Amino acid sequence: MMERLTSKICAHRGVDRDGRIVCKKIVEGDNEVSPNLCRECPAKQVGCDKLRFSLQKLSPSPIVVRYGNGHCEVWGDEPARISFLRSACAAKVVPISDPRQCAACALRTAREPMLEEIPVPKIAAGGKVIPFPQRVAV
Repeated sequence: MMERLTSKICAHRGVDRDGRIVCKKIVEGDNEVSPNLCRECPAKQVGCDKLRFSLQKLSPSPIVVRYGNGHCEVWGDEPARISFLRSACAAKVVPISDPRQCAACALRTAREPMLEEIPVPKIAAGGKVIPFPQRVAV
């Protein structure tokens, strides 16, 4: 059941043999992911099935600073982040470097044409209603 739940969250996320949660699309850097890292995934932000991509994980290396008085500080202790290594739109055949490039894409925002609402005819007492063929979008 856990495998089904994981595949619904992300098709690329899975569990390794040693129990680590990994992303199959990360080709550069460590492929272990956390739920917070998956929420910030650029492919999930785009949300388009025409996107072809590979990811890279950037893990900053913190610097530990030790002062003469024994005080220690950690500088640059930022969380890991994921970005596109290579990505492109399969429909338009153009490279994608940032998820914002897909935000206004007509292929992503196109919807089915809405049919006009057909008013329901009022029936007089004792009258007969003859249904006409409904209008369909071309």
